[in-house]
Amino acid sequence: MKNLGGIFDLDHAREEVERIDAESHDPNFWDNPEKATAIMQEKGRYQTTLETMAREKGHIDDAEVLLSLSKDENDPSLIEEAIAELDTAEKGIRRLEMMRMLSGPNDRNNAIISINPGAGGTEAHDWANMLLRMVMRYCERKKFTVDLVDFQPGDEAGLASATLEVSGEYAFGLLKAISGVHRLVRISPFDANARRHTSFASIFVYPEIDDSIHITIEEKDIRVDTYRASGAGGQHINKTSSAIRITHFPTGIVVTCQNERSQHSNRETAMKILRARLYDKQLREQEAKLDAINANKSAINFGSQIASYVLHPYQMVKDHRTVYETSRTGDILDGDLDDLITTYLLASNGAGDPTLLNSHSNDA
Repeated sequence: MKNLGGIFDLDHAREEVERIDAESHDPNFWDNPEKATAIMQEKGRYQTTLETMAREKGHIDDAEVLLSLSKDENDPSLIEEAIAELDTAEKGIRRLEMMRMLSGPNDRNNAIISINPGAGGTEAHDWANMLLRMVMRYCERKKFTVDLVDFQPGDEAGLASATLEVSGEYAFGLLKAISGVHRLVRISPFDANARRHTSFASIFVYPEIDDSIHITIEEKDIRVDTYRASGAGGQHINKTSSAIRITHFPTGIVVTCQNERSQHSNRETAMKILRARLYDKQLREQEAKLDAINANKSAINFGSQIASYVLHPYQMVKDHRTVYETSRTGDILDGDLDDLITTYLLASNGAGDPTLLNSHSNDA
């Protein structure tokens, strides 16, 4: 088993638990309930690390005993039991490592996702729709709640734009791994001559922010337009001008929402999305160097993609940011993104060679 234990600073975890225990005994500790709750949650995460490592170390110790007994008693069946103990330990440590990788300030938040076609015309609109399905299938696998707040159909097929709200623990932390431009190569179903086409679409992921983060939006800086919903939603939505479009003049950001039955509800949702996008923009502007997500926003076309999906003349999905590569294109497009996301998180967190934790990598 790969030695993953070294990536955790257990002494630091113990010191932090002791520090928080001492701090919590202060008579004024709960004067600020919000701050106190956050501190106790932090303590809980440290305790989970310690308890998990102790449990998995127990499995490793048991494996060592079984291997020793197997040698002394010449009993090969004990080797299988030892391997089972090691497998259990490795699974536990991987879960803990995932929690460590998702320790960013917004990783536990819900996510807001926008999907848009790029270069490629009708083919790109259809590709964007395929990516929408991929994201929704992944969220279904993770038991996340998905709310399609806006859907603009393409002229001939697919979609012109879509916005989703994804609710669930670590939704943003996981989904940020697929944020960027995605490239598709296939025989186009819209080409009568059955030629191969290349098309592009973007998935951009933003953290949903809570009321504790103050983002100022002046009324003079926005324009609110109402219109009739154009997507699915039933006769009520299609017959009333309940859909909302908000334009933020200083940044040029435009958000739309049409899934609710009332203008008021749609406006609330649209404002929440606008706040999230302004917060994301603010964070990016504070960074000395723009990250890959915003660098890719310059153009949704060749050269800016984070991943390529080839369906002809062979089957392959390749993440250009990592070593991840697989021939399981059908599984990926059906939302089986765990290996791709894990490999990206490992690489972006500097946790060694991600191929050692990715059984599906390089199988094309």
